[in-house]
Amino acid sequence: MEVAKLSIVFLIFFNIATLIPSIKADIGEFDEVWQKRAEEAWKNALEAYNPHPEEVTAIVNNRVNDALEAIKNTTGATVSIDFELDVNRRHLRGQKKRYKGPCVATNPIDRCWRCRKNWAKNRKRLANCALGFGHKTEGGKNGRYYVVTDSSDDNVLNPKPGTLRWGVIQKEPLWIIFAANMNIRLTQELIVQNKKTIDGRGANVHIANGAGITIQYVRDVIIHNIHIHHIVKGTGGMIRDSVDHYGHRTASDGDGISIFGSTNIWLDHISMSQCNDGLIDAIAGSTAITISNSHFTHHNDVILLGASDSYSKDSIMQEHS
Repeated sequence: MEVAKLSIVFLIFFNIATLIPSIKADIGEFDEVWQKRAEEAWKNALEAYNPHPEEVTAIVNNRVNDALEAIKNTTGATVSIDFELDVNRRHLRGQKKRYKGPCVATNPIDRCWRCRKNWAKNRKRLANCALGFGHKTEGGKNGRYYVVTDSSDDNVLNPKPGTLRWGVIQKEPLWIIFAANMNIRLTQELIVQNKKTIDGRGANVHIANGAGITIQYVRDVIIHNIHIHHIVKGTGGMIRDSVDHYGHRTASDGDGISIFGSTNIWLDHISMSQCNDGLIDAIAGSTAITISNSHFTHHNDVILLGASDSYSKDSIMQEHS
């Protein structure tokens, strides 16, 4: 009987242990560049931590209530909203009937930009719309626009201008948009630098059938209106992570989006499914994160917030979804 009990305890412990990913950075060589990034990232995390999280929650609740009141006071809005919600339900069931009425934004984030006729000419307004713990995220708001014109990802060490990978490794702030509908298969994890917005509005952009996105030891990243699915493990190897640095990376886990030791991250209108590991991991002292208006399906391990109870830096993690 005692042997049986020990076997059961061991089995339970083993199963739990296998579900908790180890705290690792996928960095093959933790050189001076990565050490400096890690130190700066921790300082950023401490600065971003809000000792009064209830205040942030209260602001979100108030904004939601204000939006609902505004909708109620709009003539005919109730019918439009009910119809839109019904269409959304049918869409989730696979019936692709689209709403063709006037623009209706039913949450405070979308109401900030969505129904403005000139939104495409003022894309950066989006950076003013975040709520929750990631509300200060600016992404590439203070930078120039960069247009992705090439869906290939053939060279992870020296990516071509026009590709998504070339854009995300730049050290300057960039607001990244897409010239057309694209299916991008990442040959290795896409390592994103500071102050980047990946804005898929106006195009149908899929990152699929390859590696995922890594947000590691950086701050101010917005990812908006992107489909991410069928993500697989990356083999690792020499990968460029900025214009002036590259190094050896170990195999990536197959997460859709991996947030590692990063601050001020906003993921909005992301559609994710069927990734090899988790859809979104936020670990290693990541904080000031908002995940909003997103659709997750066909997956078991959806969002991981912190990977170990013994990792003390995760005590400052603040995430809103």
